[in-house]
Amino acid sequence: MSIYQSVLLPDGNTYSLPTGLFINNEWKTSDKTFEVIDPSTEKVLTHVYEAGVKEVDEAVNAAKKVMKTWKDVPGEEKAKKMLKLAELLKQNIEMFSVVEAADSGKPLETNAKEDMKSVVDYLIYCAGFADKLHGTTIPIATNRYAITKRYPLVVGQIIPWNYPLSMASWKFCPALACGCTIVLKSSELTPLSLLLFADLVKKAGFPPGVFNVVSGFGAIAGERIANHPDLDKVAFTGSTLTGQKIMRNAASNLKMVSLECGGKSPLLVFDDANLEQAAKWASFGMMYNSGQNCTANSRILVQDKVYDKFINLYVKAVKEDWTVGSPFDNKANLGPVISKKQYDKIKSYIQKGKDEGAVLILGEDSDQLRSLPKDGYYIPPTIFKNCTQDMTIVREEIFGPVVAISKFTTDEEAIEKANDSEYGLAAMVFSENFGRIQTVADQLEAGSVYLNASNDEDTRVPFGGYKMSGIGRELGEAAIELYTQTKSFYMNVSHRL
Repeated sequence: MSIYQSVLLPDGNTYSLPTGLFINNEWKTSDKTFEVIDPSTEKVLTHVYEAGVKEVDEAVNAAKKVMKTWKDVPGEEKAKKMLKLAELLKQNIEMFSVVEAADSGKPLETNAKEDMKSVVDYLIYCAGFADKLHGTTIPIATNRYAITKRYPLVVGQIIPWNYPLSMASWKFCPALACGCTIVLKSSELTPLSLLLFADLVKKAGFPPGVFNVVSGFGAIAGERIANHPDLDKVAFTGSTLTGQKIMRNAASNLKMVSLECGGKSPLLVFDDANLEQAAKWASFGMMYNSGQNCTANSRILVQDKVYDKFINLYVKAVKEDWTVGSPFDNKANLGPVISKKQYDKIKSYIQKGKDEGAVLILGEDSDQLRSLPKDGYYIPPTIFKNCTQDMTIVREEIFGPVVAISKFTTDEEAIEKANDSEYGLAAMVFSENFGRIQTVADQLEAGSVYLNASNDEDTRVPFGGYKMSGIGRELGEAAIELYTQTKSFYMNVSHRL
């Protein structure tokens, strides 16, 4: 099999896509390949080469070798290369969007293109840090002081499938700005856009070894990245269970670890909220990207006085706002879930919800089911009400377009129920009373709290979780801290003891 394959995508065009392993600015092959499946059609798009331990080691060796010279390249030169990379992506944004839509099932216009634009924007944002990685001066005595300097790392980055290139950019943009060298492992479900992006990295002028991309499976390539003795850090986005495994493997050489893991985000609706706006935001925050968001507001808690009214508005908003269909159907804005395995998992959660006594109010009516495409892993927006804290659909992350609605009476009960979770990635609060909204938000155990909004994060703002939702903060200036380590220098001016 040749490195570049001609792939017919659902938009009707054929694209030449790289399928190899991008190591040291060269395309490599391996002994194995695996299928890449379009979740909207269940058809094989192409095959890509699979990285094993040998290939990961080769990529790490390249990254470690080039660090000897790359770390001394001036920050402004690194910034120029990042800006060039942003411009190259911008010039090719249509092709990247089509590839991402076919690979992940994202609606082309409303999701995939927006994701690509966000990568361009974040490259530009992080490029601004490349020549501003200052240390500090610390006075100790009249004849003594200390200075600190930041140093880049050789890093491994493991990327999820729900936002293949966008989530990768959350990691490689600050890492490149800090002068790190990188080995990225894409998800085996969505490898294509990162491979395509690797070609742009080379065109932008990054030296061999700075940016390496391997496609492969977590149990082999991911585990090797996590336990590799020559990596200084590993960054991961994905499930909490996998995050725990990565931490155990990273202990092999006590490498730095940052994790963005699962979530079961509560959205609180108080009786003084603008209910129509709350319903619209709750609809967007749950169903966008087919519910495949770590921060999706999959638990909605509504004050008893407005419970029934909110539910009616919410069901109305979901029906009006979301149309299930092919990623390449301009009328559709809710695509398939990623795989047959994920489809079956979500369906089993829906059955558990019914078995445990939750009331299904949307998700299996005849009109919804008739409108689903014949092929593909499509699940319509699904809503349960009268849910209780002990139900599986309330406690476990489903990662699909399924929401559980519960009731509360007092502010204290709302806070208690919201925090009754092993996760703490995000929370949302709707109220017109500023004092109430701030008091409640202060007590929520979540890394991001959206007030009268949901899932409207900005790349300039730190992002990360409490509890089992992760370690560290990505985005904003905080991300720079993830990709440097500090060295302290003690300066004795007088030379005397």
